[in-house]
Amino acid sequence: MEKISKSDQNVLQLILNPSLPVNVEENVREDLDVQFDKEELSFVKKLETNGVKLAEEKKFIEAMKLFDEAIEKLPLRASGFNNRAQVKRLMGNIEGALEDLDTAIELSGERGKAGEFALVQRGMIRKLKGQKEDAFDDFKKAADLGNKFAKQEIVASNPYAALCNQMLSKVLSTIRNYTPKVVGLN
Repeated sequence: MEKISKSDQNVLQLILNPSLPVNVEENVREDLDVQFDKEELSFVKKLETNGVKLAEEKKFIEAMKLFDEAIEKLPLRASGFNNRAQVKRLMGNIEGALEDLDTAIELSGERGKAGEFALVQRGMIRKLKGQKEDAFDDFKKAADLGNKFAKQEIVASNPYAALCNQMLSKVLSTIRNYTPKVVGLN
């Protein structure tokens, strides 16, 4: 049996799910960090990793200090702004989070992992604020970068896809629950 190429898989995906963007291979994502000094980058990544751990422990003030330091050290790196935005959002500072996300998206050029994650995060905030079209635009851009969550959000926001999925679920449920009746022989 012949293996299906990635290109053929993308075409098939486009035919079966026309509302979804074409998949982007994982290794195509750009690494925007190559522009930074390796030692500074390593130091900043450690700051951000520790900041994320602190945020997970709900130590937001301490996490914020580490993200501030990371941004001060490499102010042109999008990741620090994306991470700090997450903490600001968790602390209830939505406008501050949006400012950091806008900066992260601008610095990333809407590329790379930091750009992808910032677009998803901004899309979620916009969705919660009722800004459906702006949220959809952010999810679309993130989906084009290969983000699976963003792809799900696009499908979920499409009323025709939702209706189609609902009908398909009913059909599959009926098929799964079907038990043939045995007719007695006389």
